[in-house]
Amino acid sequence: MQVTASSNREPEPLALDAFERLGAFVLRMEDAPDAVELSVALVDDDEIAHLNEQYRGIEGPTDVLSFGCDDPCPTASDEPIAIGDVIIAPEVARRQAAELGTTVEDELDLLLVHGILHLLGYDHDTDADAAVMQARERTLLAAWSEAGR
Repeated sequence: MQVTASSNREPEPLALDAFERLGAFVLRMEDAPDAVELSVALVDDDEIAHLNEQYRGIEGPTDVLSFGCDDPCPTASDEPIAIGDVIIAPEVARRQAAELGTTVEDELDLLLVHGILHLLGYDHDTDADAAVMQARERTLLAAWSEAGR
């Protein structure tokens, strides 16, 4: 499993290796094949707002967006299968953490797990689907915490 994280945040870049470790952990816990990869991008409010409007028709920044590959994305035969991209806005996460009384790290972890679960087919279009997805998020984050992050 391969998780690649990148950031255009300045002057406070985040520890990208933590995102890569959590992403790989979630993929393992979800029984994803070993030969998969996803990318994680950390972007500012302007970039996530642009993507949110372009792809969802919603103005303003959001916390996380997921863009899955339709069939798995084609790769060279010796490369992992790309399942998609997770785009996270740390500035939005920081504001949400303050509103919710959680840490920024916990909020960022939740957003990454949420985005990956979308790539793996989870959704929250109905109350029942949302309950399933939120329960899985809690389970994965508890297991991550127990594993020592």
